[in-house]
Amino acid sequence: MSVDRVRVARGGAVERGAVPLYPEIETYLSELIPELGRIPAGRLEALDRLAEFIRVRASAGQPSMLSFICTHNSRRSQLAQVWAQAAAAHLGVPGVETYSGGTEASAFNPRAVAALVRSGFRVELRGEDQNPVYAVRFAAGAPPLACFSKVYDHALNPDRGFCAIMTCSSADAACPIVRGSAERISLPYDDPGSFDGTGLEAATYDDCCRQIAREMLAALSRVCG
Repeated sequence: MSVDRVRVARGGAVERGAVPLYPEIETYLSELIPELGRIPAGRLEALDRLAEFIRVRASAGQPSMLSFICTHNSRRSQLAQVWAQAAAAHLGVPGVETYSGGTEASAFNPRAVAALVRSGFRVELRGEDQNPVYAVRFAAGAPPLACFSKVYDHALNPDRGFCAIMTCSSADAACPIVRGSAERISLPYDDPGSFDGTGLEAATYDDCCRQIAREMLAALSRVCG
């Protein structure tokens, strides 16, 4: 498995100014704006902490490295990595680098990949092994994200000074200490995998994808505000 031609640099920092996303994603995000007021207060508190981490890092002239962590790094943490980077590009929040990892590695679930495609992302499969790399694009003017399952302390992820965002309750409980993290935030999502193989599969993945997109947009909007 190689990520050399997907992204050479670690992270996907937005350097300056808003990046025009693909029209389908721009539409998707615009439709989320009326929903931001429906986010529960408890989750808004976690999103405010995430926004504050980014603001503090920016004021110190440092990148905001966000590492989204769940158990297998197959669904929720991957979706959060992609949407956080897209939201930062959309809003022009500089210095944001997003990553994801698990307490163990498996593979980026194709159902989660399909939910991203339905949201407007361009996805290219690189390789046919059990844990392939997906090149995920959200804008013509931005490099693709190299998405594949990995442990959170993988060599491509930051090893210090990052914010660890725990996207599932089991990883949050199983990993009381995230080595090298400067901040830790609990932001769990329901596992769409519970509906794999059912008639509600696609709708459940789409709902999870939408919730994550909504909350990443809210967090990054709070940085701007």
